[in-house]
Amino acid sequence: MTRLLRIALSIAVLAAMACGGDVSPAHPTPDAASVVTDDGGLCTPSQTCGSLGYVCGQFTDSCGTSQTCTPGCSGTDSCSAEHTCTPTSSGGPHPFGTHGGYFGTGVIFPSNHSQAELDSATASYYDAWKAAYIEPACGGGQFRIITDSGTSAYTVSEGHGYAMVITAMMEGHDPQAHTVFDGLYKYFDAHRSNNNNGLMAWAQDAQCQNVMGPDSATDGDLDVAYALLLADRQWGSAGAIDYHAQALKVIAAVLESDVHPANSILVGDWVSSGDSHYNGTRPSDFMLSHFKSFAQKSGVARWNDVVDKTYAVVAYVQTHASAQTGLLPGFLVKADGATPEPAPGGWLEGGSDGRYDYNACRVPWRLATDYLMTGEPRSQAAVRPINAWIRTQTGGNPDAIKDGYQLNGTPTGGGPDLCFVSPFAVSAMVEPQAGTNQTWLNALWDNIEGRGLEGYYGDTVKMQCMLVASGNWFVP
Repeated sequence: MTRLLRIALSIAVLAAMACGGDVSPAHPTPDAASVVTDDGGLCTPSQTCGSLGYVCGQFTDSCGTSQTCTPGCSGTDSCSAEHTCTPTSSGGPHPFGTHGGYFGTGVIFPSNHSQAELDSATASYYDAWKAAYIEPACGGGQFRIITDSGTSAYTVSEGHGYAMVITAMMEGHDPQAHTVFDGLYKYFDAHRSNNNNGLMAWAQDAQCQNVMGPDSATDGDLDVAYALLLADRQWGSAGAIDYHAQALKVIAAVLESDVHPANSILVGDWVSSGDSHYNGTRPSDFMLSHFKSFAQKSGVARWNDVVDKTYAVVAYVQTHASAQTGLLPGFLVKADGATPEPAPGGWLEGGSDGRYDYNACRVPWRLATDYLMTGEPRSQAAVRPINAWIRTQTGGNPDAIKDGYQLNGTPTGGGPDLCFVSPFAVSAMVEPQAGTNQTWLNALWDNIEGRGLEGYYGDTVKMQCMLVASGNWFVP
C-alpha cells in the first residue's frame, strides 16, 4: 500500500465519522450533481461531509466514496475565502418532487409533516396562485403575471421574473408549465428595456403597453436570467427557444447595465455615472446563488467578484448598522465603496428606504438560499443573527412578526404580512451554531401553509419560499 493511499484511507475514515446523521432520511438529501460547498479553509473531507461534490475556485474537490480531494486539491491545499464556490448540476431535468441538491450539514426542513405532505401543500398552493395571477396576454401565445390590476403597473418585471422561476420549477406537477413558461418568455421578449435590449422594461399596463419609463429593475432581470437557466435544465435548448443562449444574453446585459464597475448591484439599468443613485443598491437583489450560477454557466469570472463584493457589503452593514439584529434595509448608499450605509428616507421609494421594509423582507430568503444550495459559510454567518433576533423578538410566535422594523429591531409596522413571514421560514432552515431552529421552522411553515391568497406580492414570495422549504428548489 502506497503512502498516498494510506493517507487517503485515513482521511476517508475521519470523514465518514464526521458525516453521520446530518440529514434526516425523511427529507431531501444531497444530490451528487448539485450540492456544493466552500470549505473556507483547508480542503479536508471532514469539512465537507454531506456534500458529494463542489467547485472551489480552480480546485474541483469531492467528498464521495473515496472521501479524498480529487486531483488539483490535496488535503493540505488551501481554499481561501477568495475562491468562490459555484453550483454544479447534472444538466438533466429536475421535475417537481425530485428533491435533492441541498447542502447536507446544518440544514433542516419542516419535521412536523412528511415529505409527501410538504409537496402536496406546495403544489396545491401553486395551483391557486397560478389561477389567480397568471393569464394569457397580448396575443402571440404570451403569458404574464397580474401584479396589481388596480394600477397602471398591471405587470412589473419583478413579478414576471418570479413567475418564470416558479413555472420552471413546477414542471412535473403542472402539465402546462412548459407552454406557460414559453409564453412568459415571449412577453419578456416583447417588452425590452430601452436602455439595454437584453433586459426587461419594468412595468406594463393592462393593455400591455410599457408605462412609467421603459427601463429595467434589477430584481426582475436577475430572475429572468436565472429562470432561463432553469428552463435549459428542465427542457433543453433544442426547441423553439434556445433558453441557454437567451440566458447568456440576459446575464451579459445584467453585468453590463445592472452592476456597478466596483461590482456592487445597481437598482436598474436607468442608473448611470453621475446619477445620485449610482452608488446605491437594494439588498433584496442580493441573489448570491443566482450569481454563482451565472459565473458557472457564462464562464465569466467577474461574477465571482460580484459575489465577494456583495458579501462584503452584507458583513459591513451587519457589523456597523444592525449589530443587534443582522437586518438589512430596503436600500443602501455608498455600496460601491468600503463603507455602505442605510439609505436616508425618501432616497428612492419612500420614508422606509433605510429600514427593514417591504423590499428588505426578502433578504433572509435570498441570503439563506445560498447556504442551502452551496454551503456558503458567508451566507450562514449572515442569516444566523437574523434568525436569533427574530426568534427572540417574537417569542417563537410567527403571528408576532411585524411588517416593518428599524435596523435596531424596533417595530414600525403592524401584523404579519406573508412577505415578511415566509422568508424567515427559509432562513430558519439554516441551523444555529448551538441548538436548533426546528420548532421555529415548524411553526413558520404551519403559519404560511395555513394562509390562503392575500395579494400578489406576499403570495408570490410565499410561493417561492414554499418551494425552498419543501425541498423543491434547485440550481440550474
